[in-house]
Amino acid sequence: MTRACEVSGRGTQVGGSIIRRGIAKKKGGIGLRTTGHSTRKFKVNVQDRKLWVPELNTFVSVRISARSLKDSARKGVLNVLAEAGIVKRPKNKKKKAKANA
Repeated sequence: MTRACEVSGRGTQVGGSIIRRGIAKKKGGIGLRTTGHSTRKFKVNVQDRKLWVPELNTFVSVRISARSLKDSARKGVLNVLAEAGIVKRPKNKKKKAKANA
């Protein structure tokens, strides 16, 4: 199972840094020299959660990142899960008007 958020699709990204020494030519030096490269992985903070969806009156199990969990608190759980295509929005039931005779 990949370490990715089911809601936002965020996954592991690769990055790195270059270590340099010396003084830049702009500053009157001989120039920067590269002494090393390092690579690393930026991993997503993914949680296995059961989210309560009050509109559907049920729990939904999902692997969600902490960022998306925060968004669901702000936007609403149903809105976030529906945008991701995990659940479908309930259809509105039309109320029949009562005929007073």
